[in-house]
Amino acid sequence: METMTVERTIAAPIDEVFAWLTTTTNYTCSPLVLRCRLDRRGEDAPYGVGAVRNHLWLIGWFRERITHYDAPYSTEYVVERSLPPSRHELGRMTFTETDGGTLVRWTTRAEIPVPVLGAFLTRRFAKPVITRTFGNILAAADTALSRRSGKGHGPAATPPLT
Repeated sequence: METMTVERTIAAPIDEVFAWLTTTTNYTCSPLVLRCRLDRRGEDAPYGVGAVRNHLWLIGWFRERITHYDAPYSTEYVVERSLPPSRHELGRMTFTETDGGTLVRWTTRAEIPVPVLGAFLTRRFAKPVITRTFGNILAAADTALSRRSGKGHGPAATPPLT
């Protein structure tokens, strides 16, 4: 199994960041995500425990089930089925308030289930693609939430040299 983690601070309140990132239909704002659908609502919230969601990304199709939901601090999921096939132990997003907004840490633990070559293929191919996709989704959240709040995000622009 390979652990993959992506972090980003989004300059928005924790409750807004949590709501945006747990509503996975928002992921289509990323160029690497083609379609996301909520197939079954969760027990206490649409994307809460028991929710089932389907994602079609450029890298494949994933059916996920929410296993933990603690708004606005964390959510966890497991990939029940996927194409191409994968073994998946954990998907977790944690949200922490910071001076700059909300730090999001997105972690997954998975591997390509191929005898002998699985670990190599996961590390060499799956890990960079998955972390890039997570990064793109977090960037899309940052862009969407900055439009709402009217705040600029990311590094300050450098003034032109004269």
